[in-house]
Amino acid sequence: MTVDEYLAANRANWDDRTGIHVESQFYDVDGWLRDQTGPPAREIEALGDLTGLRLVHLQCHFGLDTMQWARVGADVTGLDFSPAAIDAARNIARRAGFEDRARFVCANVFDAVEALEHDTFDVVCVTLGALCWLPSVERWANQVGALLKPGGRLYLHEAHPVSWALHDEQPCFRDSYFEEPGPFVADFDTTYTDATRPLQHTRHYEWNHSLGEIVNALVGHGLQLDSLLEHDWTVWPRFTWLVSHDKHHWTSPPDRPRMPLSFTLLAHKPPAHEERVDG
Repeated sequence: MTVDEYLAANRANWDDRTGIHVESQFYDVDGWLRDQTGPPAREIEALGDLTGLRLVHLQCHFGLDTMQWARVGADVTGLDFSPAAIDAARNIARRAGFEDRARFVCANVFDAVEALEHDTFDVVCVTLGALCWLPSVERWANQVGALLKPGGRLYLHEAHPVSWALHDEQPCFRDSYFEEPGPFVADFDTTYTDATRPLQHTRHYEWNHSLGEIVNALVGHGLQLDSLLEHDWTVWPRFTWLVSHDKHHWTSPPDRPRMPLSFTLLAHKPPAHEERVDG
């Protein structure tokens, strides 16, 4: 199979997932609309006040995490390759009254610069469950670098590549820690939310990317690293033995060693006047 065929299969899989996710308690769209949920405290702490700034959320799914920033004054754009997800995002934006502050564009993330007409942004945001669907972190970083204004910032919160590589149940690796030319092939008829309706397009393809590969790709496309934090928690039960403190905070139980489950990376594109120091 070609990369385009892999990505087409993944798009069909995510088209299937979207309807299930919109109806799920995991996302709780009605509660999100009712409670007027804003960004998580960890994201506000990382990015600060974005009032009046422009944010693009890559691989935004159906846009709840994108529109959280519209609630606190940002001008947001979400991009995703799933037509079903973009349709759902636009519908929720109308229901939330965000038509003037949130737009959604359907495109592959590798085509983001062209799809967004070479626009640039103050913030590029990428959140959990994004990079594993991409065969090349280098191509992704190229898009991120081109989308950022000078002085603009990247916020990346993603599953840790160690946890992504481990088998779901057995104490062994299911996949390489490093990016490989060929994908990990998965064939599940369910998704990660509280749903019983099976997927029609079950086959999908994933790639892992090491922390070093991610950092070096971003640096190679003009970004400077500000911080890299590894976390012993994630937002969903990646392993069945994780325990929850709330529905979006899962970690190892006390009788197991702590392990890296997610990480947060902050970087910026230097302003034109900022000299890079090598060595």
